[in-house]
Amino acid sequence: MAGRFYGEWRIGDRITHEIRRTVTETDNLLFSTMTHNPQPLHIDAEAARASEFGRILVNGTFTFALMIGLSVGETTLGTLVANLGYDKLVMPKPVFLGDTMRAETDVVELKDSRSRPDAGIVTFSHTLINQRDEVVCRCLRTALLARAPAGSPRPAAGQQRAPG
Repeated sequence: MAGRFYGEWRIGDRITHEIRRTVTETDNLLFSTMTHNPQPLHIDAEAARASEFGRILVNGTFTFALMIGLSVGETTLGTLVANLGYDKLVMPKPVFLGDTMRAETDVVELKDSRSRPDAGIVTFSHTLINQRDEVVCRCLRTALLARAPAGSPRPAAGQQRAPG
């Protein structure tokens, strides 16, 4: 899998990412402790059991990071200059230990970079969905992507790339 260069994207492009990920207790505990997040709903089974959810909730920032990570291989891997921002982040449903996540990405905006003629700006709408087909996270990601080098063997925009 490899990301696409700026000129290879079109508004309306959609990717259903093949990689899925089941969230484990270790994922949640390590992420919470590495980021110094002491929220009992994430790390204290007894406190979580006494909550309205009745069990541990997965740290929302892990959920967000997983959504972006699942998308990288097919969007920006090897073509990213910089992530410029994340907007409209929402988490409409909770994520629990053992939930299996999948991601989808849509291209919603393309803009030439005024300051970098060798790059362009792509706005992705990323969506994370659990095994019950519930949307658990969504956001817009604005990324500065390189243009394909001159003489690149990659296909022109709009052409299909060989699978694999």
